[in-house]
Amino acid sequence: FLLDGVPVYNASHLFGFFSVFNPTAVKTVKLYKGGFPARFGGRLSSVIDIRMKEGNDKELKGEFSIGLISSRFSLEGPIVKDKTSFIISGRRTYLDVLAQPFIKIANKNDEYSNTTAGYFFYDLNAKVNHKFSEKSRLYFSSYMGRDKAYSKDDYYYVNDHIRYDNKDETGIGWGNITSALRWNYVFSPKLFSNTTLTFSNYNFDVKEEYKTTNTKTGKYSQDYFKYISGIKDYTAKIDFDYYPGSGHEVKFGASNIWHQFKPGVNHEKNGSAFEGELTPQDTIYGNADIAGMEFSAFIEDNFDISPRLKLNYGLHFSLFNVQQTNYTSLQPRASLSFLADENLSFKISYAKMSQYIHLLSSSTISLPTDLWLPVTEKVKPQDSHQIAIGAFTKIGKKFDFSVEGFYKTMDNLIEYKEGSSFSGISSGWESKIETGKGWAYGAEFLLEKNVGKTTGWVGYTLSWADRKFENLNFGKTFPARYDRRHDISVALTHEFSERVDLGVTWVYGTGNATTLGTQQYPGFLPYAGNSYYSGGYEGDITYYGGRNQYRMPSYHRLDIGVNFHKQKKRGIRTWSLGIYNVYSRQNPFYLYWGYETESGYNQQGQYYELSKPALKQLSLFPLIPSVSYTFKF
Repeated sequence: FLLDGVPVYNASHLFGFFSVFNPTAVKTVKLYKGGFPARFGGRLSSVIDIRMKEGNDKELKGEFSIGLISSRFSLEGPIVKDKTSFIISGRRTYLDVLAQPFIKIANKNDEYSNTTAGYFFYDLNAKVNHKFSEKSRLYFSSYMGRDKAYSKDDYYYVNDHIRYDNKDETGIGWGNITSALRWNYVFSPKLFSNTTLTFSNYNFDVKEEYKTTNTKTGKYSQDYFKYISGIKDYTAKIDFDYYPGSGHEVKFGASNIWHQFKPGVNHEKNGSAFEGELTPQDTIYGNADIAGMEFSAFIEDNFDISPRLKLNYGLHFSLFNVQQTNYTSLQPRASLSFLADENLSFKISYAKMSQYIHLLSSSTISLPTDLWLPVTEKVKPQDSHQIAIGAFTKIGKKFDFSVEGFYKTMDNLIEYKEGSSFSGISSGWESKIETGKGWAYGAEFLLEKNVGKTTGWVGYTLSWADRKFENLNFGKTFPARYDRRHDISVALTHEFSERVDLGVTWVYGTGNATTLGTQQYPGFLPYAGNSYYSGGYEGDITYYGGRNQYRMPSYHRLDIGVNFHKQKKRGIRTWSLGIYNVYSRQNPFYLYWGYETESGYNQQGQYYELSKPALKQLSLFPLIPSVSYTFKF
C-alpha cells in the first residue's frame, strides 16, 4: 500500500474491517495485480497506489459528517490563491465513549468494581502544494492514524479489615505515521522529474497489567507485561519521465531506503512486597533491533508498436545490505496488450519480484501481531515468478466484462514453527521460523456497468494458495492463510433522482483455513533418574492433525444504504441511512474449543449433566443501523 509513494505497513482499522485511507482525502487509487511496471519493487504481491488530493487553489471548500459511530471532516482551499493550496481531513470513531454509559449500567449493582472497555481509531491527512513556477512545484503530505482496544477493571476487596485495591488492565494498539516531500520539475515538454524524501513509521504494542495494593501499608504486588514491535523507513528517491515521441514513454530512476526494524521487545515487571520490602523484577528482553539498507534502480519503456499492439517492458534492480551481507536481484518485467477491435482486447504479462521484508503471521485473520521482519544472514529474500493472461470485452453499450487468469510461484517464504508465536523468551524470532515455498493461481471474472441510473459490478474469483515446508505439516502441502476458494462481490448503486440514491453491497468468501487441535489428553512430569515423580500433572496436551486443516464457516453479509440530498443556500446537505449486515450473519472472527453442558434424564429416570468439548466461535458486528448527517460546501 503506497500513500503518495510512502509504504503503509498496516492498512486496516478495526482488525481489517475498515481501510486507513479516508475517502474524503483520496484523489486516485490504482491497483496493479499483474504485469507490474518495473518502477515498483520490494513486494511479491499486488500494488495499491493511492494519491491524496492536492487542495483547491481557487476557493475554500469542505465537508463534515456526524454519525452514530464516527465523525469526519475535510477542508481545502488556497493559502495563496493560484499558488499555494492545502487540504486537511480527519475522522474518529467514538464507540468507546458511547459504550461507557451502558457498561456502567451493567455494573451498577457491583459497588466494589469499576469496569471500562472500548475501542476507537482515528486518522488525519494533510497536504500542502506550492507552485514556484510553471516548471517547478513542491508537495508535502502527511498521514497519521492509530487504533486502540482496551479494557480496565478497578475493584477492591477487604481481608482482615484491610482494603486491597486491584487494577487489571489489558490493551492493544497500532498505528502508522507517514510523510512525503516531493519536488516536481519540468525540464522540457518531453522530460520532467520527481525528487522525493519520505518517512514511514509503523508500530504496535500489547499490554497487560495486574496490580494489587495494600491501602494500609502502600505495598503492592504487580504483574506487568508489554510487547512492542515496529518498523521505520527513511527514503530518498528520484525518477524521470521522458517522452521521445508519440506513443512512447520511458521511465527511469533510483531510490534508497534506510530500514530500522524492531522485531519485538518484551518488558516485564513482577514482584510482591506484602511479606517484606518490595523486590520487583524489571526485565527487558527480546529481539535486537536490525538496520538494513535497500537500494533499487529501474528503467521501463511503454511503447506503442502499432495502433493495436502495446508493449510495456523494463528491468528492476535491487540490493539489500544487512548484517554485513548483500543480497541482489535483477527482475525483468513485460506485458503485451493487443486490441483485436474496439470491443475486444487481450493482455499477457510476466514479472519477477523480490521481497526483502517478511510478513510473519500468527493467525488466519489480519491482526496487528503480524510482524514485519527483515532478511538476515540466515533468512533469505523471497522471490516470485508470475504470469497472467486476460481478455476484456464490451457487451452491448452498457456492460464491460473481463476474465484474467494467473499463476505464481514463490520461494523462501517463512512461517512460524509449530507452537511458536510472536512473544516468548526462549529464543529470537529467527529460531522460531521455517522456510518453504508456495504457489498461487486462479481466475478472476468481472462484469461492470458504468452508465445509466443503475451502476455497479459483479465479481467472482476462483483461486488457490498453497504452501509446502519440509518441517511443517509432515512435509505435505497445506493451504496458506490467503487461500480462499470462492470470492464473490456484488455492488449496485441506483439513482432514483438527483435527491435520492440507493447502494447495495453483498460479499461472500470461503472461510479461512485455520489450525485446530483434534485430540487432547493429560500430560505428566517426565521420567527422572530411577523413579517417577508422583504428583506430576503438567496440564493438557493438544494434538494437531495438520496445519490449516480446518476450514472456518464462510463469510458473507449484505449492506444497504440510502442517501437523501438537498441543495441548501450554502451547500449540499445529505442524510444517510444504512444497515450493516442486514440479515445479521454471525461471521466467525476466530474459533476456539470450549464446553457445552448436556442435561436431562436417563432411561432410569435419573437426572444427569454431561460436559463435553464443543467448537465455538467469536463473532463481531451483528446487524448495525447507522445514521449520519453530511454537509458539503
